[in-house]
Amino acid sequence: MNEKTVIMGVGNWLLSDDGVGVHAAQALALDPPPGAEVVDAGTDALSALPFFEQADRVLIIDAVRAGGAPGTIRQLAESELAAQHGLGTIHAVNLLVSRHLMSPGAVWPEVRILGVEPAVLDYGMELSPAVAAALPQVIRLSREIAETWKT
Repeated sequence: MNEKTVIMGVGNWLLSDDGVGVHAAQALALDPPPGAEVVDAGTDALSALPFFEQADRVLIIDAVRAGGAPGTIRQLAESELAAQHGLGTIHAVNLLVSRHLMSPGAVWPEVRILGVEPAVLDYGMELSPAVAAALPQVIRLSREIAETWKT
């Protein structure tokens, strides 16, 4: 069986660290992990749904406010995101909540979230120094997760 993996970067690249998922997706798209499709979904949850419908596994990369130091990376299962109150990730939650809009009979994939604690959520297209420093690790972890999903 050949399972499909999607790595989806979400966020608003016009709001500094809120765009970390978009920055990660753009970097990963230059050299996608073998067997994975990389998608820059931005803030458009509805346009992202077809990728969920076609995937067996989806890794969402997003800014996640969890009270940690800026640049801290967290890996969360979908169930953990729903269970942990106080986690701020508007984009990933919008995607997860929109599952009821999928085509009838579509199967929801396994979802994991790779979240990065933001430092700055203000107008600007550059990542803060702390989040920019975390970006290479986000890309490495994304590749590792895609690799483990292949086995």
